[in-house]
Amino acid sequence: MKITQQTQIKINLPIDLRDFLYTKSQKYGMPMAGYIKHLILKDVADLEYPIFKISKRSENKAKKALGERKRAIRVKDVSAFFRSL
Repeated sequence: MKITQQTQIKINLPIDLRDFLYTKSQKYGMPMAGYIKHLILKDVADLEYPIFKISKRSENKAKKALGERKRAIRVKDVSAFFRSL
């Protein structure tokens, strides 16, 4: 199962609009937040999700780190570990 990072957004709506959204969400048997999420997804469905290429420098650092992962150590107390350096 892939874990997707999430964020929370607070919006202020006129009461009439909130009531309208609530009525529509109930019509479809959805929580209002789920209905609003559906509307947003529907709105951006035709857009291509931006993909950013990692820099060569960062790619090399990541490859180096992956190659060195067998030398990793488990640290129980991170603060104590860094104080001891």
